[in-house]
Amino acid sequence: MSAAPVSASLPIGAPRPEPVFRARNLTKVYRLGDVAVPALRAVSLEMYRGEFVVILGPSGSGKSTLLNILGGLDVPTDGTVQFFEHDLTAANEQERTRFRREHVGFVFQFYNLIPSLTARENVQLVTEISEHPLDPGHALDLVGLGERLDHFPAQLSGGEQQRVAIARAVAKQPDVLLCDEPTGALDYTTGKLVLQVLDRINRDLGTTVAIITHNAAIAAMGDRVVRMHSGQIAAIERNPTRASVDVLQW
Repeated sequence: MSAAPVSASLPIGAPRPEPVFRARNLTKVYRLGDVAVPALRAVSLEMYRGEFVVILGPSGSGKSTLLNILGGLDVPTDGTVQFFEHDLTAANEQERTRFRREHVGFVFQFYNLIPSLTARENVQLVTEISEHPLDPGHALDLVGLGERLDHFPAQLSGGEQQRVAIARAVAKQPDVLLCDEPTGALDYTTGKLVLQVLDRINRDLGTTVAIITHNAAIAAMGDRVVRMHSGQIAAIERNPTRASVDVLQW
């Protein structure tokens, strides 16, 4: 299913590469007793190889639900999702587990590191079950922690722990890196360091990256911005050029 990476920054009017995801009319309804709570309402979206997508919207707009469905962590009530030529909505739980293991890296707001393991050992948890993993030391070097391999999470700052989590996600060389508010628990300076790492991974490795955030300033660093409101896509915009993380202000 994988192919050679393409440049993340495509000029306007250039032909798009093959879609990684093709979502059509995604609807998700949660039930709380007799009450139906719609989280997504007929959302359609394509995400392409090598691009950096920012999914922007307030709390409750459906961002996390969309990301969880694309990543195989949840299934829609209605609609379809294709990953390349594979229909994820027709997959069973075992097939979705394999899809997540082989093709998707996740980065969440909270780092989910194992306290009793070093940075290297936390990354090794993923590389031991991956088909074509990066060396854990190399993955940590990619996120600027090559000198902190044998440090435990308690010996690392919040930003460093988040970078270990990114290294862990990237170490299996996924097609897609899905990030749910990756800077939400970090201060401004540390958050920018984490965004720089994600930007570098996208540009250097050609990994498709999607970040969901409520922080409008982050939108400028994406190739495209998907704006969500009340479970729907309100707008999709393309940035003529991607802003450097260094110039972001919030």
